[in-house]
Amino acid sequence: MAFEKDVFINCPFDDEYVDGLLKPMLYTLLKFGFNPRLALEISDSGEIRLEKILKLIAGSKYSIHDLSRIKAKKVDEYYRLNMPFELGIDYGIRKISDPPLADKRFLILEATKYEYMKALSDINGFDIKHHNNDAEKIIGCLHSWFIETVGLRKIETPLKIHYDFMDFNASLYNEKLKFYINQPTDKSKADKLAQDYIDKMPITEYISEIKERF
Repeated sequence: MAFEKDVFINCPFDDEYVDGLLKPMLYTLLKFGFNPRLALEISDSGEIRLEKILKLIAGSKYSIHDLSRIKAKKVDEYYRLNMPFELGIDYGIRKISDPPLADKRFLILEATKYEYMKALSDINGFDIKHHNNDAEKIIGCLHSWFIETVGLRKIETPLKIHYDFMDFNASLYNEKLKFYINQPTDKSKADKLAQDYIDKMPITEYISEIKERF
C-alpha cells in the first residue's frame, strides 16, 4: 500500500527552494493523502546517497522532478545535474520494468515554460508544468496533475490550499512562540527563537508538524 501512496521528490534543497516551493509542495501532498519521500529523510552515513535514492524511486509509484534549477545563475557556477540524472533513473525504471514499476507516473516541473529545452531537449513532448518560483503556482501544478494523472476528484482549489498552507505556518509559528514565551528566558527574544527553530527544522519534523494538524 505504501507504494501506491508514496511520492518521490527530486528537487533542490537550498534554503530559498525549501522555504518557497518545497514546503507548500509537502503540505499539498499530505493534504491529498500522499506520502512525500525525499533523500534527506534518512541520515545514514553508511549508505551511499545514490543507493538511497534508488530505493526511494523504486518504492514510490509517483515522482515529482523539478528541473527549475539546472541553469547556472552566475559566472563559474555549474549546472545542477542531479535532478535530470534522477529523472533519467526514474524514467528508465518505468520503461524496463513490469508492473507495478511499469505503472509509475511522474510530474516534471520547471520555472518558466520551455526553459528545459535549452538543456534537456530529449524530454520534448512530455507534459511539463511551470511554477514561476511561486508557492501558489506550484500548488496549482500539483492540483492539476493529481486530477489529470492520479485521478483525484472533488479536491480543494489551489487558492484554498494556499490559504490553508499559510494558516498552518502561522499556527506553527504561534505554537513555537508560545513555547519560548513560557520559558524562563528573555521573553523579548521569543519571536526570534521561534522563527529560528522553524528555519532550522529538519524536513522530517516539518512533515510531522503538518500531519499532526490533519
